[in-house]
Amino acid sequence: MNASPSLAPSPLAAAYSTLPPSLGSRLLAALRWPAVAALALGALYLVFSIYAAGQTAWAAGALALFGGAFYAYLRAGFAWRYLFPGVAGMAVFIAFPLLYTAQIGFTNYSSAHLLSQERVRAYLLDQHDVIEAGAMGFSLHADGPEFRVVLNEAGTAQPRYVSPPLALKKTREPLKVTMLAAREEHLPLQSALQPALPLRELVQHREALAQLQLLLPDRSGPEAQLRYLGLREYGPVSPHYVEQPDGSLLRAADGQRFAPDGKLGYYRSQDGAGGEILQPGYKVLVGLQNYSRMLFDAEFRGPFVSIFIWTVLFSLATVAGATFIGMFLAVLLNWEDLKGRTAYRTLLFLPYAVPGFISILVFKGLFNQNFGEINAILDALFGVKPAWFADPLLAKVMLLIVNIWLGYPYIMILCSGLLKAIPADLYEASAIVGAGPWTNFWRITAPLIVKPLSPLLISAFAFNFNNFVLIALLTDGRPDFLSTKLPAGQTDILVSYTYRIAFRDSGSDFGLAAAISTLIFFLVAAMSLLNLRLMRKAQS
Repeated sequence: MNASPSLAPSPLAAAYSTLPPSLGSRLLAALRWPAVAALALGALYLVFSIYAAGQTAWAAGALALFGGAFYAYLRAGFAWRYLFPGVAGMAVFIAFPLLYTAQIGFTNYSSAHLLSQERVRAYLLDQHDVIEAGAMGFSLHADGPEFRVVLNEAGTAQPRYVSPPLALKKTREPLKVTMLAAREEHLPLQSALQPALPLRELVQHREALAQLQLLLPDRSGPEAQLRYLGLREYGPVSPHYVEQPDGSLLRAADGQRFAPDGKLGYYRSQDGAGGEILQPGYKVLVGLQNYSRMLFDAEFRGPFVSIFIWTVLFSLATVAGATFIGMFLAVLLNWEDLKGRTAYRTLLFLPYAVPGFISILVFKGLFNQNFGEINAILDALFGVKPAWFADPLLAKVMLLIVNIWLGYPYIMILCSGLLKAIPADLYEASAIVGAGPWTNFWRITAPLIVKPLSPLLISAFAFNFNNFVLIALLTDGRPDFLSTKLPAGQTDILVSYTYRIAFRDSGSDFGLAAAISTLIFFLVAAMSLLNLRLMRKAQS
């Protein structure tokens, strides 16, 4: 047997491998780890800033994202350098929004329950009345790198109290400062007070000044603690609520006690006489309450089921109508003896070339009951002026007409391309046996077009299932159902109905809207999987 060829490198390759690295390569190698360290420090600083802002979950997510990036580009295999951006993008822009929306669906998150319980408690404890008799003017004086707050008697510039040197840093928590009486023997000043800061410089420190609580040594009760009232004044306040050791709040005006209600998401009175609640509420987990409301609340279930059925019919009718018209026009324009085919194809493609929102607004004017051209023609020919926007059936017919008009050019272009791929021999063979155009369409054209067109039709169905723009611009979901617990429109589809619940007519019920959005996702996914399975069986 012949000896195997030598795998030793060529003399040229061996010589090249012994060349010293270039200056640029050595410089990049020297800067690599300092650059990595700088990026790591920047990432950690960003994570710490998010955590310091009180967003622990967001900080953990950012830390995981940055950690994955450094591992992928420093330690993992070469392929992960290309895979990581796509995987990270899917996690951030697809998986995270889906999981976050699903999580909101298990809460009572709404315009009445926007805040956490901690922020609601802080808001209620911050409610107060100002005791005008104890208000005092103040001025701010530089003392080296720090500052001193000087309280003056009302209407005078005579100092009454002076604060110790303060750094005046912005903090999330109030800072209690014990003031010193402005008597000469009690002024621990290393130097005389500097002139008071002008208003322009005072404004720059207002956030830090607002966090100060000034304690007066020679007073007692509420008047001993002064709070920031404005750019020129501190004064005592009388709080509306006082926190108790068990976490409840005591209303100072009448002694009523309010405890947090974990089911309702409100601070609720404990007197048993009507259960007064305090606004605002806070966000709590309510389990499957939003989902059970869709299934078991009769006043909500009725419009919801009607809207769901209309959404499915709207999507199916749009896809069927656009496919029929688009395929028919594509076959017609494929007829070689038709003169001016290019001009016809260009004109028929115009609805797809014009931006959709412009076409929708044009049709909104054309269908106007009193001034629209469509009713003008119908009135001249048949003496009728249909109420397209007031009658539920006519409004749905109008939506289908406009949506099919916007969708058929896409199907027509697809079918035109698919027709070019059908071998001409098939039509020649059918002509020999005497088959006509109708037979050719059903036996040759349609079967060869439908199979490659099926995935696109499924995607068109999913698109129209969530076609929010058409509903919002043309009918806005109107006319509405009558006597419903939540406002709902006869022409609403699920996505526009969800939008109304979340942002328009129903108190911004984000929890319920998120539950419906999650349901929409699973419905579209299930129908798409079902269509794909049926298509696979049909092709087998």
